[in-house]
Order: sequence, then structure tokens, then C-alpha cells
Amino acid sequence: MASDVLGGRWTMMLLAELLRGTSRFNDLRRGLPRMSPALLSKRLKELEAAGLVSRLQSAEAADLHEYALTEAGFAVEPIVDAMGEWGHRWVKTEAGLEHLDARLLMWNLRRNLNPNPMPARRSVIQFVYRDLSVEMRNWWLLVQPGNDIDLCSVDPGYDVDLYITTDLRTMTEVWMGYVPAHRALEEGRLVLVGDRKLESTFQMWLGSSGYASLEKCVA
Repeated sequence: MASDVLGGRWTMMLLAELLRGTSRFNDLRRGLPRMSPALLSKRLKELEAAGLVSRLQSAEAADLHEYALTEAGFAVEPIVDAMGEWGHRWVKTEAGLEHLDARLLMWNLRRNLNPNPMPARRSVIQFVYRDLSVEMRNWWLLVQPGNDIDLCSVDPGYDVDLYITTDLRTMTEVWMGYVPAHRALEEGRLVLVGDRKLESTFQMWLGSSGYASLEKCVA
């Protein structure tokens, strides 16, 4: 029965996103960009029927809803963490890098960014993925004082403080802890241009995947 509830395609990924605090349908879509809206809606209804998720009216508007984990939903966290740790340790690096997605990577960068080492003002960081199509090449992170962080795929119109030029694989490798940022910089696979403080504290505010510190058991 547990396998029936948790074993559906994308179910564990959806629970992982909910455990990270995502509660709105559109934000869940951004965290799961390869999951169709129809399947997302179906999985949410299934989890609600199974007692893992509650659908609540948003405090912001009467026609908006949010999703919250129940006690049973939160109890799945050790299982999600164990799957993530197993995957990082035992799934081959090349296999893990076969299906890269800039939308998913940037959503995670936004979520885990640490603004504390950054200047006490608005900082605009533009990521330029030179290997992607024009539509997916440019992304912006807007970091405001007070931990207000926005992700934009359209130019927000502000002066850019730091340009980060790289390719999607390199940025994913740095994020996942497969390649140290300093090595990517030395090899020219990662180029930073702009504010000196943002450059010097890059690894501090960028952060990394929660599994990056785990030792891989396969190459």
C-alpha cells in the first residue's frame, strides 16, 4: 500500500518540493518543469486523497489555493532524503548529467542562495548559458535586502552587478559538488565579470545542493 501511494511517477519529486516549502501550484510547476500541469494536478489530488497533502485557501485571494503537507506528508521526509543521498552516491555522474534543465537548476539556485555575504543593497546577477538556445540562455537573480530573491527569465531592466557566463553542464557540476568552483574558473568554463565583492564571495552566496558534501561511490 505504501508503494501504491509513493511509487507513482514524479510523486517523490513532488513530495520533495513540498518539503522544501513550495506551496503554490505555479511554483510547484517551476520546481518540477518536466512534469505536465495535468499530471501535477492528478498527483496532488492523489496525495490529498491519501492524507499526505491538504488543499487550503490562500490568504492572498479567495480564488487561490495552496498545498500543505499533513503530519503523514512530513513523515515521508526521511525517505525522500535517503533516496536523494542514495542517488548522489550511487547514480553514475554521467547518467545524472544526461537530462539537464536550466529551469530546474535556476529554481534550486534561487531557493538555496545565501544573501548574507552579498552587499546590503539590491544585487542583480545575470547567468548566461552559452550552450543554450536564445530562449533559455539568459536568467537573472534579483537579490533584495531582507532575503527577497526573485528569479527572472526575462530581463528585469536593472543594471547587472555580476555576469556569470558558463555552460549548463558546468554550472550543474558546480552546484552538485562534482567540480569545485575554483577549478571551473581556472579552466575558463566559468567566467565571472562585475562587482568584485560578488566575485570574491561567489561560492559563499551561491551555495550548493544539499547532497554536494556526500562522497560519490561511483564515477
